[in-house]
Amino acid sequence: MQRRLGSGANSVIFEVLDTQTGQSYALKRIVRRSLSDQKFFLQAENEFQIARQIDHPVIRKMYDLVRVRSFFRVREMRLLMEMFYGQTIETHQPTDILDIVAVFRQAAAGLEAMHAAGFAHADIKPNNILVGPDGAVKIIDLGQSCPLGTIKQRIQGTPDYIAPEQVHRRPIDQRTDIYNLGATLYWVLTGQHLPTVLPRAQPGREIALVTSSLTVPPHELNPRVPPALSRLVMDSVNLAPADRPADMKILGNRLEMIEIILTKEAAQSSPSAGRGPEIIHDWDDGDATSDDDTVDMSELGLE
Repeated sequence: MQRRLGSGANSVIFEVLDTQTGQSYALKRIVRRSLSDQKFFLQAENEFQIARQIDHPVIRKMYDLVRVRSFFRVREMRLLMEMFYGQTIETHQPTDILDIVAVFRQAAAGLEAMHAAGFAHADIKPNNILVGPDGAVKIIDLGQSCPLGTIKQRIQGTPDYIAPEQVHRRPIDQRTDIYNLGATLYWVLTGQHLPTVLPRAQPGREIALVTSSLTVPPHELNPRVPPALSRLVMDSVNLAPADRPADMKILGNRLEMIEIILTKEAAQSSPSAGRGPEIIHDWDDGDATSDDDTVDMSELGLE
């Protein structure tokens, strides 16, 4: 049994059922129609080989790669993948700030696992982050992923989310994913694209190196965004990799701290909640204290 889920460049994805076990899988079918389509085969092989080396619930698992040959030439590939029932944040953009922070905190954990295995995703964008009905997150499409430190011979990435080092063909590492994730978070929070080195093609708009001064902080575009979250986004999308958070663990810790504060504030503002200990916070410093709960900011990468 199979059900069509969607399609992409030279590929169609189906939900398929193993009738013996009752287990559902996602099956990506890639067909080569011309010699230029070879790149899609290379991406499928790359995704399969890298995903097999990562074991984390946020990273989509790969189970098998089948090559269908005709006259000794591969004309089709079938990639058997983990089935995940969810929507991309591009098609179903979350609006609640606490939900957004929870999604990106999970995404950061998945990317941290990728980096620990020695790989960068290199194409984080709204269409590559899925969210399930229960809020669980899945990162997909590792076709452009690569070992940390890779210098690619050609520009790969998605306009509006691509990092400067990807455009200028410099080493790609964990800070590249931090930029991609920050640019994605910027779009989710503001509804506007970050002005990147490689913007999406528009009439009369030239591709040019941008400066950080062109980026309006998220909290100025959306007053519901806490300044600490706005500052984290701006830190993540610095043009120079050395000026971004050093690794995904630091970024994840900062998101977790923001999530804790927002959760406490939501609980205290609930009509059914009694008056608990007063939360004193300065969002500009990402700091929070209470009578019964103190946090060492140095341990969370906030200092």
